[in-house]
Amino acid sequence: MVQEEIESAPAEVVSLFEQMLNFAEIVDISEEALRLQQAYLNAKIVTEKWAADALHVALATVGGCSMIVSWNFKHIVHFSKIPLYNAVNTLSGYSTIAVHSPQETISYENEEDV
Repeated sequence: MVQEEIESAPAEVVSLFEQMLNFAEIVDISEEALRLQQAYLNAKIVTEKWAADALHVALATVGGCSMIVSWNFKHIVHFSKIPLYNAVNTLSGYSTIAVHSPQETISYENEEDV
């Protein structure tokens, strides 16, 4: 799914994505992920219009990711949606997943301890 989205990105982003493929795991869209996506939609975390966002979370969850890092503040990195995704995950037998913005996960070499 991300591979398809990246195709129309600027060349620099495509290049970075291709570099990441050397150590990243690609999770295919499976029936299991589609069932979890549907559970998110049934819980009204997002509407059908934003089903792709629910699928992103489902793929990460089914793929066993411990964290999602995203710029999508409307449908993924949102304080009221994160606990809902995790509630559905728990009810569906999956682990919870941490969801953060890139800004929360970046550290800088010269950053002083605060």
